[in-house]
Amino acid sequence: MSAIHPTAIVETDALGDGVRIGEFAVIRKGVTLGDSVVIQPHTFIAEDVKIGAGTEILPGSVVGRVPRATGAVAREPSFRSHLTIGNGCAVGANAIVYQDVEIGSDVLIGDGASIREMCKVGSGAVIGRDVTLDREVSVGAGTRVMDKSHLTGGMEVGENVFIAALVVSTNDSSFGRDGYREEVVRGPKVEDGAMIGGGASLLPGVIIGAGAIVGSGAVVTKDVAPGAKVFGVPARPVGPFAG
Repeated sequence: MSAIHPTAIVETDALGDGVRIGEFAVIRKGVTLGDSVVIQPHTFIAEDVKIGAGTEILPGSVVGRVPRATGAVAREPSFRSHLTIGNGCAVGANAIVYQDVEIGSDVLIGDGASIREMCKVGSGAVIGRDVTLDREVSVGAGTRVMDKSHLTGGMEVGENVFIAALVVSTNDSSFGRDGYREEVVRGPKVEDGAMIGGGASLLPGVIIGAGAIVGSGAVVTKDVAPGAKVFGVPARPVGPFAG
C-alpha cells in the first residue's frame, strides 16, 4: 500500500507496493515507481520517468528536466523523452537529472549534482555533490566522481575509475570561437581503473590509459599510457614510464 501526502500531485497510477510520496511533490503522467520508492517533499518527477525499487529521491530534486536552449547556444538540444533510474539508488537534495538519461542500480547522486541529456551512469557509481555531467557523458560501473568535478560533453569514463574533487575537463580547444562542430569537439576518455587527482585538468580528446594515475593539479595535454603516472604542468611521466 502506498502512502501519498494529500498535498502531493500524482498523475500516474503505476505505483509499486510501499511507495511513499511527501508533501508538495509533483509526479507527472507516465511515471513508473517501483516498490518501496521514496519521493521526498518538493520533488518534481517529469513524464516518462521510470524509477526502480528501493530508490529514494531527496527534497527539491528535479528528475526528467527537459533541455532547452536560447539564441546564445550554438546547438539545439536533441533527446528522447525517456529516463530510467535503477533499483536502490539515492538522488540527493536539489539534484537535477535531465531527460534521456540511464542510471544503473545502487548509484549515489550527491546533493546539487546535474546530469544532462544522453548521459549513462553504470551501477554502483558515485556522482558526488555539485558534480556536473554535461551532454552525452558515460560513466562506468563502480566509478567515483568526487565533489564539484566537471565532466565535459562527450567524455567517456570507464569502470572503477576514481576522479577526485575539483577535476575539470574540456572538449573544445577553440573556446567556442568557431561555434559547435561535431568533428572537432571531443571530450577526454578515461579508461578502466585510472585515478585522477584533485584539481587536475584534462584537455580535449586526451586518453588516460587503464590503471594510469594523474597527480593532483596536473594539466594533461597528451595521452597517458596505461599504468603510467603523470604529474605537473604540463603533465609528464614519472617513475618507470618516464622517458
